[in-house]
Amino acid sequence: MSNSPATIEDVARIAEVSIATVSRAIHLPEKVAQSTRLKVNQAIAITGYTPNAMARSLRLGKSNMILVVAPDIGDPNFSSILVGLENEARAHGYGVLIGHTQNDAQRGMEYLKFFSSNQAAGMILFTGILPFGHQSMTARLPPTVGVFEPVFNGGIPYVGVDDLEGARKAVELLIAEGHRKIAFIGENRSRLAYARRRLGCEAGLDAAGIPAASRIVMDGDGTIESGRLAVDQLFLRDTLPTAFMCVNDQTAIGVMLGLTARGYDVPRDFSVTGFDDVPQASFMQPSLTTIRQPRGLIGKHAMTLLLQLLSDTEPTETEILLRPDLVVRNSVGPPPRR
Repeated sequence: MSNSPATIEDVARIAEVSIATVSRAIHLPEKVAQSTRLKVNQAIAITGYTPNAMARSLRLGKSNMILVVAPDIGDPNFSSILVGLENEARAHGYGVLIGHTQNDAQRGMEYLKFFSSNQAAGMILFTGILPFGHQSMTARLPPTVGVFEPVFNGGIPYVGVDDLEGARKAVELLIAEGHRKIAFIGENRSRLAYARRRLGCEAGLDAAGIPAASRIVMDGDGTIESGRLAVDQLFLRDTLPTAFMCVNDQTAIGVMLGLTARGYDVPRDFSVTGFDDVPQASFMQPSLTTIRQPRGLIGKHAMTLLLQLLSDTEPTETEILLRPDLVVRNSVGPPPRR
């Protein structure tokens, strides 16, 4: 029995199609009939054939790999955006490399070596900052698009959700339920997405005529622990809102856990909203009212924009903000009568 790796010819023979059709099914699947794609995919599974993206890059004299740099691949938002990125890249003959910085700014510099060695053509940034030391690593920054978090220090094209609109939808729901003393949890000047959500919250409060004395703002870094800490600090101050508008779902989960630990009921005693609609949001008790990001579409649009940059096409937009959806569940109700 031969131990040699499967070839594209093996796939074509089993699928009973031409080699050109196999190539199109792999690199341009939208141009191949679904029944043909199914036969090719089954043949690939049988043979164990793996398209050699690096070899193809050498033949073409350029890389067809996209570097995706993320601070935390465990973030619930990452995988859904990655699916949109990868599907769009694959449809145009590109592959994806993942660089995990583990929230270490200097690790990003290591991944820039992919560009100096011509192993990657462009970059998708989840980090919100340019890789540390990029000026010394490359003559110029490769084509780059930011997603999920606007890039703080670089005028980089960005694709994400409309944070202002999403936050305003959340605070308008709380106001409609009768809340007038609302705490925003997650003030963070180093995160542009969080800053935009704060602005959206303020815009909603302004429109409703909520006075400044009824507004509470607490710092946070988007973690569950920061939500717990905000609850503890508010009880120590004895300055309590009737509703918590949280900068993301992780913060909201922390707030709910902190309130529950003190014996309070959500939403009977306090209402809580989040932002993102991560999978855990629907499984909380009570389930979390939140703002849903269209994560798959964010990935698709970001990769489309990056491919335009790679083809030297002038993009029609340098910031694409997709509309968020308000997802009403069970964590919001009217304020209690105290």
